[in-house]
Amino acid sequence: MNKPSIYGLTLDQLTSWLEERGHKKSRAARVWDWLYRKRVTSFSDMADVNEECLQLLEDHFAILTLEVHTKQESADGTVKFLFKLVDGNLIETVLMRHKFGLSVCVTTQVGCNIGCSFCASGLISKSRDLSSGEIVEQIMKVQHHLDEANNDERVSHIVVMGIGEPFDNFENMSDFIRVIKDHKGLAIGPRHITVSTSGLAPKIIEFADSDLQVNLAISLHAPNNELRTRIMKINRAYPLEKLMPAIDYYLEKSNRRITLEYILLKDVNDQKEHALELAELVGNRKKLANVNLIPYNPVDEHSQYQRSTQESITAFYDTLKKQGVSVSVRLEHGTDIDAACGQLRSKQINKAQ
Repeated sequence: MNKPSIYGLTLDQLTSWLEERGHKKSRAARVWDWLYRKRVTSFSDMADVNEECLQLLEDHFAILTLEVHTKQESADGTVKFLFKLVDGNLIETVLMRHKFGLSVCVTTQVGCNIGCSFCASGLISKSRDLSSGEIVEQIMKVQHHLDEANNDERVSHIVVMGIGEPFDNFENMSDFIRVIKDHKGLAIGPRHITVSTSGLAPKIIEFADSDLQVNLAISLHAPNNELRTRIMKINRAYPLEKLMPAIDYYLEKSNRRITLEYILLKDVNDQKEHALELAELVGNRKKLANVNLIPYNPVDEHSQYQRSTQESITAFYDTLKKQGVSVSVRLEHGTDIDAACGQLRSKQINKAQ
């Protein structure tokens, strides 16, 4: 039987688990330090932890459960990992270099059922959720990769924007965040963590009520229901009449800025009238909302969509600016490798068939 990853336990959960089995609270703290500060990959390397405790952990947990299947490195320093899970499934994780630090984009599900018509992630339906340990381990594998280079670099930012819908795996995603932001471990600041959702309105409200205190991004991609439903089937369940009030609840509860992600598709949603409609939709949320324009990475299986021209992107940006909307254009990474989310995984699966 495959043992679960110990990375799936928060410090409180690890402490409770050990205390229930007769071990001191201090032992959990030492194990935690070995895992996240010293970053060992074997229980036997935890030199100052009681031998009986280590055997107990060894019997019930694994540290490493992911295997590097494929690794692509871009000229700009982006590294895309294709990890193989213990059940043989493949997931993607991406390391990106920015001026402000090193960020990692993690996957939360094997496949995706949201079915956005432009996205490579949804080419293969969801088969299961990832455990919190499998999500945390993506960060650890990337950090181990950095440690091996011996350049004293550490992962500083996290975006939960890989394959899958994070809010469809809410509990495991939440535990993942609690692990990575724990100040005694990786200590990644809440303001350096962003979770993206396609718009599951009830979960946005639950997220607002949680204690996670991390950033939220909404995959909007269209300024009206007709267009959004055409390119994102999730809009049938949570149209703008449900999504926008949930966003308002989040803004009121958290008083934190939100990112509205908008992927630009040539002649589909990138015209001036779409920008004006989007500005109207943002409305009085302008002070707490930023629109992030995303140039499209074409996907072979979605040939009906093309990348917007640079002129269209600039015109869309300028129109929003003139309407007083805070707007940015996402800096692209890894354009010389399989840049689109889910693209590398899809190619590898198709190759194997």
